[in-house]
Amino acid sequence: MSFTAEVKEELSRVMPARTCCPRAELSALIRVEGTLHIAGGERFRVEVATETAPVARKAIKLMHSLYGLKTELTVRRSVLHKTNNYLITVPSQPALPPALADLGILDEAGGLTSGVPASLVRRDCCAVSYLRGAFLGGGFVADPHGDFHFELTAETEEHARNLVSLMARFGIEARVTKRRGLYAVYLKGAEPIVTFLALVGAHRALLRTEDVRILKSMRNDVNRLVNAETANVQKSADAAIAQVEDIRYLADVHGLDWLPPALQELAQLRLDHPDVSIRELGEYATPPLSKSAVYHRIRRLEAMAADLRTRAAFGDGPLDGRDTGGER
Repeated sequence: MSFTAEVKEELSRVMPARTCCPRAELSALIRVEGTLHIAGGERFRVEVATETAPVARKAIKLMHSLYGLKTELTVRRSVLHKTNNYLITVPSQPALPPALADLGILDEAGGLTSGVPASLVRRDCCAVSYLRGAFLGGGFVADPHGDFHFELTAETEEHARNLVSLMARFGIEARVTKRRGLYAVYLKGAEPIVTFLALVGAHRALLRTEDVRILKSMRNDVNRLVNAETANVQKSADAAIAQVEDIRYLADVHGLDWLPPALQELAQLRLDHPDVSIRELGEYATPPLSKSAVYHRIRRLEAMAADLRTRAAFGDGPLDGRDTGGER
């Protein structure tokens, strides 16, 4: 079962907070997932299709309890996806037109409306129920182990904008995009998705998403620290290799005896301990040296090696003891 199906199954079991709320939930569900067939003379037929059995049961329950509508259920098996598809048919009957009008799907003149009925979502509890119904009808939420993504489908731009406004009422920032002739209201990032799940009552899905989000955050922090430590180790190793090369070059050209005692000691320590850090190198000295003192002497050795290479390249004379920078 997909994560979206799990969320829909959980939401289908959420009972509305007040008696005014089921109308909003059913209205959104039919608006998003339903198809209205008009035969003329105020004869209508409604079809609602869903791939989630609990959603089908809830839609039928709301139609029966709110308006006493007669419904027919057809279960079809998808050979390609190996899943069931549930088709709820509400045949033409005297109670259907007034029910559709009460749900805000038809206006007073019997014409089809396109947005969210303002009369159904005046109260916050009804607005929450409408959002729940919209998700039950055409919602999608990605498995939190992958990228965080959430969508609600809408057939018209007006309906999509109305859904955005409803979410904004509860501090959820959503956006609208158009895809394959339909509009999608989408959320990006874990925070607004978690807020929506909590708002509509998907607490089990909320906890699962939060658990995954915490694990992702911890994994990212660990990876960041490991990468930083690896980069520092690599940088120290590269610097140590370069220092050893400079000291060996000095030794090959002049030997180390001509260096002042302080530089001789440090040069020999680096040759004896090529894989330790500057701080650790200072601990081997007698007496121990601070990191800054070791760094200063290393820079002097590097400068001497660079100067010697330059002199060799231009045929100048060798260094003498006066070119050591005064180290003793």
